[in-house]
Amino acid sequence: MAKVRARKDNGLLFLDFYYRGVRCREQTALPDTAENRRRVQSLMSRISKEIKQGLFDYGATFPGSPKAAQFATPPGTAGSTVPVATGGVAAPADPTLSDTPTFSDFSVTWRKEMAPQWRRQHRDSVDATFAAHLLTEFGDRAVGSITKADVLTFRAKLAELPGRSSPKLSPTTVNRTMGLLRQCLTEASERFGTPDAFKGVKRLKGRRPDVRPFSLEEVEKIRNTIRPDYRNYVTCRFFTGMRTGEINGLKWKYVDFENEVIRVREVFSAGESEENAKTESSIRDIPMLPMVKEALELQWEQRDPEVEYVFCSRGGFPIDAHNFANRIWYPLLRYLELEKRRPYQTRHTTATLMLASGENPEWIARLMGHTNTQMLFTVYSRFVPNLTRQDGLAFTGLVNRKTGNAKPQTLTAAEIDALDPAALRELLKQQLADQKPARDPLS
Repeated sequence: MAKVRARKDNGLLFLDFYYRGVRCREQTALPDTAENRRRVQSLMSRISKEIKQGLFDYGATFPGSPKAAQFATPPGTAGSTVPVATGGVAAPADPTLSDTPTFSDFSVTWRKEMAPQWRRQHRDSVDATFAAHLLTEFGDRAVGSITKADVLTFRAKLAELPGRSSPKLSPTTVNRTMGLLRQCLTEASERFGTPDAFKGVKRLKGRRPDVRPFSLEEVEKIRNTIRPDYRNYVTCRFFTGMRTGEINGLKWKYVDFENEVIRVREVFSAGESEENAKTESSIRDIPMLPMVKEALELQWEQRDPEVEYVFCSRGGFPIDAHNFANRIWYPLLRYLELEKRRPYQTRHTTATLMLASGENPEWIARLMGHTNTQMLFTVYSRFVPNLTRQDGLAFTGLVNRKTGNAKPQTLTAAEIDALDPAALRELLKQQLADQKPARDPLS
């Protein structure tokens, strides 16, 4: 990092910074006083800013420095007003990119700086990824010496590692690991002026999320067959769309029977409760559907007053996700002869059932904790027949019934646009009238 220091032998200030991967020490003729430090620090701040913007002109700033020729660039930056001692360079004669800190040391600094904006679970995940893969590969390397070739070689090695349930790591897992490496090295590149090792490196193409929702018939089978002490739990999972950590961390203080809403404010994961949800949009209020309210009222009647969690084990602790999956969920699916699916598919089931029933997509997105409707249509639309049909046949049928045309008539976009609002409303009314079943004269 760029710093202003004072030499021990003569007490004069010098600038210590990195430029193009080279550590540079430029001596000034100013003694170490408060006023002089402010002047030199002002220069150091300007230099750091210009390096980040790609505007730094070494020769114009330090015209008497031996490095001016090494970093010769087109003029365009005004020179410094700070006196520079001729030949005052304490850096090695031929510095290299290895003068930057090691990847291990810089990663510690970077993670500490990023920690305040990360959730605890994410911090633990980042640390685990660095320990398992990144530090093993790059730990002793200087961050400035890591090249694009090194990055691509590491990605190729990573892609060959075995996954938990597949012969190799999935593209999603590889991209997650590479994403952390990219963030760390990009920050190092900006600070030390080193080349960006990730320039031109793209993410691996992965499959769509593994979405295998249950049908409504399967939902009822599960609810009617599961152990009674878990029936209310799965009912709420199927009809609220809550994530595993959200429903396992649900406390009674967030269940509002009067207003009929569930307030998602905490999550439970890795054995701990945390007051931050996955994202800002995840902090939301979920309306209680009738079956959800009934399940929660039954759960309230049989609750232990000393336990704050809505769904808990006999010991009063939140439901353990792995224990529930392995001892309750998967055996139940085998018993019902249903395809093996993770409990998280209950959330996907909520989205698909609501889309299929015609609920407003924006309302569903808010219910699920999404920032917008893009994920709904990207992930779930293929499970809902005719949700995204664009052939115009439904509208053509409406017009044909109104006009009495026996043959199907396809309207062009221009013809549809030409219809005024009154005509469209009239056509819609007629469609509703046509869809009403004819009354049986014998009834």
